[in-house]
Amino acid sequence: MKIIKPNLVAREQVSSRLFTGGEVTRQSLVSSEMRRSLNMAIVNFGKGARNKFHTHTSDQVLIVTAGNGIVATEQEERTVSPGDIIFFPAGEKHWHGATKDSAFSHIYVVSSNSETKQLED
Repeated sequence: MKIIKPNLVAREQVSSRLFTGGEVTRQSLVSSEMRRSLNMAIVNFGKGARNKFHTHTSDQVLIVTAGNGIVATEQEERTVSPGDIIFFPAGEKHWHGATKDSAFSHIYVVSSNSETKQLED
């Protein structure tokens, strides 16, 4: 068993082509030595920051922890807030990020061997 205190986990600047619109940081919640089947991290989006359309090779769960965000598929776009839980099945084209007026944070959970494929430039 491991208890993780998110406020004690360092934030690392994210510099990836997957993100656009502002600052994004990541807090890894499980080390590579710990993860056998799941990968978990907190992603913190500055106002207006988001990721681009992408897919994962595993299911993805997002748990909103702070701020107001947007989650979107090709068919719909929804606003989410703390306590909301979002499920994306493997292969579903989607994006998520902050609204223009609010920073946004979520915990994500994916399979430890999940791969992300960016679908827009």
